[in-house]
This record gives sequence, C-alpha cells and structure tokens, in this order.
Amino acid sequence: MPSDTLDFAHRAHLTELIDGPCPREELRRCLHDVARLNRWFLGYRPTLEWLASVVPLIAAPLRPVRILDVGCGYGDGLRRIERWAHARGISVELTGIDINPDAVAIAAEASPPASGIRWIAADAFAFTPAQPADFVVSALFTHHLAENDVVRFLQWMEQHAAHGWFINDLSRAAAPYLLLRMFAKLARLHPFVQHDGPVSIARAFVPGDWQRMCIAAGLNGHAVAIEQFWPARLCVARSKPQ
Repeated sequence: MPSDTLDFAHRAHLTELIDGPCPREELRRCLHDVARLNRWFLGYRPTLEWLASVVPLIAAPLRPVRILDVGCGYGDGLRRIERWAHARGISVELTGIDINPDAVAIAAEASPPASGIRWIAADAFAFTPAQPADFVVSALFTHHLAENDVVRFLQWMEQHAAHGWFINDLSRAAAPYLLLRMFAKLARLHPFVQHDGPVSIARAFVPGDWQRMCIAAGLNGHAVAIEQFWPARLCVARSKPQ
C-alpha cells in the first residue's frame, strides 16, 4: 500500500483488518495498541475540550449527565472521560456501544472494578437509548462508514442527543499517513495497527466532505463546527441551543 498509489484528494476505498473476522485475543492486542496511539498523540484532547465547553451549560444536580459513546472499541475514550468527570466533580452516566461483542467484552475487562461505565453490544442504527442521552460522542468511528451511513449517523445523533454531539476522527492527508506508517513500524505496534493506521487516514474525510454530508443530513440550517486538531484530527461538533 505505497503512498504513491493513493490520491489524497479523494477518499481511498481500502479495507481495515480490524473490520474482518478476528480472534478475541488478537483483537485485544490490536485495540490496546490503538489506545497507546491515542495517548501518545493526544487523541482524547478534542473530545475532552468539547465536553469541557458544553457540559457546564446543562449539568444539573438532580441527575448525572448522560454521555453515549458510539463505536467505543477498547473503551479507553470513555474511561478517559470518566476520569475527567470525576476529577471535576461532575456526575456522569456513561454508556459505550459497539457492534462487535468481543470489543464490548474487552472494554469491560479493561475497566477498573470501580468504573460505572455500561457497555452494550449493539448496532447503533438499531439502538435506542433507554434514557435520552445529553451528549453523543464517537472517536475513530466514522471513517469506517460509507458516506450514506455517515449521513444516517449524523441524523441518528441529531435525534438522540438532547444537547449536542461530537465526532472525533482523522484528517486525510499524505503527511500524517507517511508519518504514522513509519512510526507504527518503529514502535513495533500490532501488525493490524501498522496496516490499519495509515489506511484509516486514507479513508478519512476532509472538511468539504463533512460540509456535504451535514447538508445531506439536513443540518445545513444548524450550527455545526468542523475543526482541525493537531496532530491529524478532524472533528465535527454540534451544540444545540439551551
């Protein structure tokens, strides 16, 4: 998969190994190394910064703030949100959903006994939260979807997130593709990560894609922010008026 075969002006139609059949132990090692990349390259920062800006606007002492993470994978993002909330005295009710039951089991096993996160194996498009979520978040999820499914996901979040939603994903560009390709090999990350990391960047969207998909989802009349975060993150945020 040399970079000179890719046109970064267009989204690549490539396959990620993690999306195929995989023994649970192999998946565990892969997801563990993805979490390491998230820590090393500040992958949680965009989501935490957004939550810091919106949660205080709606936090009520009568009940916890409900946050739903779609495509939760290893669960490291939600565990990081849980630590962030506890450090600030914010009461939260956290739920992670993933279509892969093995990923959900791995996320639960990786969580400390004191964690209050609820893990659910479900297809997001067939899932209706028992209680309305205040916020829906996702990380490194949307680049796995076709454009029409991203549009469906935007509409799903708009329906189920009472106060807003946040997409934390990658930005398609040649430089981060090449750098991640080299770094993953030097760091001797799991072979899936060495393959899927660069592929994820090649499959990611750019701002023009997000603008088009938001319009297709009926969000052209709403406030949606599309923002780059270093390194190589492109995030889409919607904060609903209070």
